[in-house]
Amino acid sequence: MTHRLLFLGPPGAGKGTQAEHLALSHQLLHLSTGDLLRAEVKAGSQLGLEAEAVMNRGELVSDALVLAIVRSTLSKHQGGWLLDGFPRNLPQAQALDKLLLELNQPLQKVLLMELGDDELVQRLLARGRTDDNEAVIRHRLQVYRDQTKPLIEYYQNRGQLQAVPSTGSVESVATAIALVLQ
Repeated sequence: MTHRLLFLGPPGAGKGTQAEHLALSHQLLHLSTGDLLRAEVKAGSQLGLEAEAVMNRGELVSDALVLAIVRSTLSKHQGGWLLDGFPRNLPQAQALDKLLLELNQPLQKVLLMELGDDELVQRLLARGRTDDNEAVIRHRLQVYRDQTKPLIEYYQNRGQLQAVPSTGSVESVATAIALVLQ
C-alpha cells in the first residue's frame, strides 16, 4: 500500500524526528513545508522567487503559494509521501484536500502525535533556545491547540485521524506509528 500521510502534533511532540524516520524506513517523500520553501528559493524557481520576496519582507508565505509548491512537488511524484507542518488550520486542510483530489493522491491517514503539556514544556526547554521560557512555551501550546482543534475534528469526522502517544524513546514512538499503519 502506498502511504499518503499527514503528521499533526504540538511543538516538541517529535513530528519531525518521526517523519524523517518513517520516510526513510518506508521510502516516502518527506514534505516539510519549510524545507520545500527553502528548496524552491535555493533552486531559483518562479515559486521560489515569489516565496523569497515575501519572506524578505518579513511576511508569512500565503496558503496559495504553499499549495502551489506542494502541487509542484507532488505532481512530479508517484510514490508515497508524508506531510509535516501543513495544513495548520481548517481552510488550509480544505484547500489541500481539493489539491490532492485534483492530483488523484488522496490523503490516507492523519497521525496525531500526542504528549502532555508538562512533558512538552520540558522537551522544549531542553532545546535551550534563548527565546524559550515556560510562559512562552505554554502560550505557544495554547495557540497550537486553539488553531488545531477544528483541524483535528475535521480529520476525526472523516475517520482519518489516528492518535499516537509520543512518550518514551524515539524507537518506541516509531513502533507505535508502525502499529497504526498496519
